[in-house]
Amino acid sequence: MEPLLAEADVWEIMVNGPSSIFVKRRSGRGGFHDHIGRDRQIVESELAMTTAQDDDPEVGGWIDAAGIKTNYHDVGAGKPVILLHGSGPGVTAWANWRLNIGPISEHFRVIAPDLVGFGLTERPSDIRYSLDTWVAHLNGLMDSLGLEKASLVGNSFGGALALATAVRSPERVDRLVLMGSAGVSFELTAGLDAVWGFEPSLENMRRLLDLFAYDRSLVSDELAEMRLRAATLPGVQEAFASMFPAPRQRWVDALASDESKISKLGHKTLIVHGREDRVVPLASSLRLFELIDDSELHVFGRCGHWTQIEHRDRFNTLVADFLA
Repeated sequence: MEPLLAEADVWEIMVNGPSSIFVKRRSGRGGFHDHIGRDRQIVESELAMTTAQDDDPEVGGWIDAAGIKTNYHDVGAGKPVILLHGSGPGVTAWANWRLNIGPISEHFRVIAPDLVGFGLTERPSDIRYSLDTWVAHLNGLMDSLGLEKASLVGNSFGGALALATAVRSPERVDRLVLMGSAGVSFELTAGLDAVWGFEPSLENMRRLLDLFAYDRSLVSDELAEMRLRAATLPGVQEAFASMFPAPRQRWVDALASDESKISKLGHKTLIVHGREDRVVPLASSLRLFELIDDSELHVFGRCGHWTQIEHRDRFNTLVADFLA
């Protein structure tokens, strides 16, 4: 059995790790002494939780979802809307939706989790990352929150998850918003291959963020550093590398739902895409628009894979009006 992290090793990671300028030890569950005698991957996952400061906006609240300690944001009141992030390196619910949670929560109860394998959410040592795993995690979150039904807003990978949940558990989904969404098969783009094949460095992160945005002025060194810190929290890169190893066309196909089942969906669906998206092709959304009978498609010009950021005000209004 691989030796557990020694006390000195844990302290070194907590003090000098990339997650924060200043890190304090925490008592209670997830505290230093609780790590002793526990599995290495659980230790690394909880170190990621521990190194986040109390005032860190990445940290929302904690909930057990399908047996997984899950970081999530829960803001506003009214009909529940769950925001599902993408699968880029360093992605978290907050990084993906920080410009949307506030405006949309003026009209709805907005819930935005770090999906298992991403962000601060626990990464169990025996987990196998797959669409089945993420659907089970989302359903577990809804169960723990007492939600029988919610509208789902999915970005890219999160769109594939939203779509799969609607196909498998249609009674649990109210309306769908699919933004730059996977969920049908398409030829792997060079952009997506680069995203899933990320090797941590500031230069590589900056290059990837340039792929996401049409407007390169949105990509700052500060943003790249924030995403790199999140991508290199203890255990995060190891989990990410295990999700989509080369050859990667198989993972595009694995995220796709059966088109015959998609075509039977009765949910009102808003499909949103950036015309200049270099990660997920516009053809993916065009196909979803063909398949889903009660759907509408909105394409933003001068926009890449970041519709919710590059056109945030129009996106927030469009989504709020559609879900009302």
